Amino acid sequence: MPRLLKNRSKKSGLPPGSLIHIGEKKAGKAKITILDYDESNFLEKTVESIDECFTFKDKPTITWINVDSIHQIEILEKLGECFGLHPLVLEDILNTDQRPKMENYTDYLYIVLKMLYCKGNRRGITSEQISLIVGQNFVISFQEGIEGDVFSQVRERIKDNKSRIRKMGADYLAYSLIDAIVDNYFVILERLGDDIELLEEKLVASQTAQTLQEIHLLKREMIFLRRAIWPLREVISNIERSESPLIKDSTRIYLRDVYDHTVQVIEAAETFREMVSGMLDIYLTSMSNRMNAVMKVLTIIATIFMPLTFIAGIYGMNFKYMPELEWRLGYPAVWLIMLGIGISMLIYFKRKKWM
Repeated sequence: MPRLLKNRSKKSGLPPGSLIHIGEKKAGKAKITILDYDESNFLEKTVESIDECFTFKDKPTITWINVDSIHQIEILEKLGECFGLHPLVLEDILNTDQRPKMENYTDYLYIVLKMLYCKGNRRGITSEQISLIVGQNFVISFQEGIEGDVFSQVRERIKDNKSRIRKMGADYLAYSLIDAIVDNYFVILERLGDDIELLEEKLVASQTAQTLQEIHLLKREMIFLRRAIWPLREVISNIERSESPLIKDSTRIYLRDVYDHTVQVIEAAETFREMVSGMLDIYLTSMSNRMNAVMKVLTIIATIFMPLTFIAGIYGMNFKYMPELEWRLGYPAVWLIMLGIGISMLIYFKRKKWM
């Protein structure tokens, strides 16, 4: 499970715009890929130097520059200088603990999103910050790592010269990337839904310390998921209602569809969060009921033995002048009296439905 808050102490006291990477530093060299296309042409290449991207800035075609692994600050500095990015934008790109947001810088839009995915069969959500720079004829995306992303279908659509994306502008490309991220949230929610159902069955069958631990882990995942998707509705709404000329009216229709999907994701996440909280209440209630049942049995046993202990205590005092001590049938008579009292109390408790 990733940290809910990342350590920002290394930036303490530094002036605004200081380029300091905050987050997990990935091993390996940054990977830079370029997809350049229009309705009739397509080019895909992986470049070794960021300088090779600069020739695409003023081309009339649509260019998507993707940078995997952002810990190499010199790459961001060169991109910022070439495309005129504000120092605060570069600072936010390096700070991988950003809240999803959208900022309008007139010549370009800066969008921050959270890409979530599960690795393998283990439980646990992995988060990766995606930063998008949307210009007139280009989109620059920055990713934390180089392990992969959810944009494979977008790349396949770009390669297809009959697809709609080849006929649209950079704003539609940005929409497609956002849509891919939001659609992947449904995959995460489906997996969490399956985990919740299995945990509910396990909770009904038995309440163990391991069950409680799994509930707490699942609750932590839901909090982490909520932090990633809750601000997204505001982000999509701001993009769709933005007066920026970079967003065309033809794309706003698709952004409204993404907004609807975002609302569905948020509602599903809230439902799951309430279910997990309910499971925690069920666990605590079950443990309390179990404790009450144990205490009830112990109380009944103690209540039955109270008069028996009283009788045994009287005849255990060994006073000299106790007439029952010399009686031949005293011992069996005391036993019969004690058994009679115990059985009578059991019958009484049964009728009262106390046991």
